[in-house]
Amino acid sequence: MKDMNHKETLGAKDYIETEKGLENEQAEGLKVGDSGFAGEEVSNHETDEEGLLESDITGNGVGATDFNAGDSKQEGGTEASAEGKNSSLTEAERLKKDLAESNDKYLRLAAEFDNFRKRTMRERSEMLKTAGKDVLVAVIPVIDDFERAERSMQQATDLNAVKEGLALIYSKFKTILTQQGLKEMVSVGQPFDTDRHEAITNVPAPSAGMKGKVLDETEKGYMIGDKVIRFAKVVVGQ
Repeated sequence: MKDMNHKETLGAKDYIETEKGLENEQAEGLKVGDSGFAGEEVSNHETDEEGLLESDITGNGVGATDFNAGDSKQEGGTEASAEGKNSSLTEAERLKKDLAESNDKYLRLAAEFDNFRKRTMRERSEMLKTAGKDVLVAVIPVIDDFERAERSMQQATDLNAVKEGLALIYSKFKTILTQQGLKEMVSVGQPFDTDRHEAITNVPAPSAGMKGKVLDETEKGYMIGDKVIRFAKVVVGQ
């Protein structure tokens, strides 16, 4: 009896200890579960924060990229505008340079033409002043001959010698004029020509063949080449 009570007492103790062990194990399991759940929550929270951080970083990266792209476009537009302005300025500078060169050429050409005009006028004036130089130089010896003839006539006693001297001077003078291109007109007996003759009077013609022709001349006419320099003064038969 006593032994049975002892066995029962031992069984109750074992049962109680077993129950306590199970409770302890369940408590520890709950703790472990709670700690695991807490760990999972912490892990999930950390994962969420990391995801948000990555999203922010990624979002910031995309935004930065877009901002950089916008800046690049704006800079590109600014550069293009600057290049357009530079091109316009370069074109304007080129046109200004061309205009300056054209003005310089015009001024030089105008100055050269003015110098040419003045030089031509000066040369023409000088030519007109010295146009008869050659003729005058050729006539000077004739003047010398006349001066010598005058001195000789003052002491001359032979009239024939004086006449011969004057004839020689006259012939020399005519030769010089002919050498200068002067020609005498032959008018007497020629038909009256208004381009060469100047009629001073009309007289009855001695014959029918002399009507309308020059009967006499009071002044000879002269020509240089084919140009009349003095009209012959003539008498015309009618």
